[in-house]
Amino acid sequence: MYARRDVVKSVGMLPLAVILADPVLARAAASTLEDVSLILENGDRVRASVAMPEVTPAPAVILIHEWWGLNDYIKSTAAEFAKAGYIAVAIDLYKGQVASTPEEARAYMGAVEAPIAGETLARWIRWAGEHEKGTGRVGTVGWCFGGGWSLNASINSPVDATVIYYGNVAKKAEALRAMEGPVQGHFATEDKWINMEMVGGFVEEMKKAGQPDPEIYWYEADHAFANPSGGRYDQADAQLAWSRTVAFLKAHL
Repeated sequence: MYARRDVVKSVGMLPLAVILADPVLARAAASTLEDVSLILENGDRVRASVAMPEVTPAPAVILIHEWWGLNDYIKSTAAEFAKAGYIAVAIDLYKGQVASTPEEARAYMGAVEAPIAGETLARWIRWAGEHEKGTGRVGTVGWCFGGGWSLNASINSPVDATVIYYGNVAKKAEALRAMEGPVQGHFATEDKWINMEMVGGFVEEMKKAGQPDPEIYWYEADHAFANPSGGRYDQADAQLAWSRTVAFLKAHL
């Protein structure tokens, strides 16, 4: 049995796939983040977990969780972004709740109020862009529920780069015109909801909006293929998507 300090030290030297595959390592990586909060105009306190890179000033990445909530998987990914040189801000849209069953996740997701979520994201984007150790450049990355909100956030508060993992992209050109940075999307051929018809429509609407073609990747996998805690996890595709995400953000942030 290893001491906690040894486990925490070890996660800094391990690949992301190894960390995410082990709940103990993921929990250790998550524990290295700092909790930060902001107050919205209505008085609500909203929270995020932040991972800082060793070298600053650095660009920032806003991470938006799946329908499960801000769990160790997302926090571990934030820690990995910090290792890659980013101020990683993993926001919480569920007010501290983390689902352990699909029924809970569906209920938490259904309780999210779009105007509050939109303001929350806008505030965190501004916070990251104004961070004293930042460069002012900000990108968003989201998965599933968070993938759709990664796009929403970039429409409401234009950022320098947007990454979407199998999120809802059913948007019209009128809304997409507000975006200012490039988009990268990761989608699964077996996904019954976020399917080729929806993504194809998104690409067409981006063209109508006069936006650059989004960088779209398809994987022979199912929805949530990048989540190691689920039954649809595909390690090879998850690693490939991660490498593409890192390269995209490096190029634009």
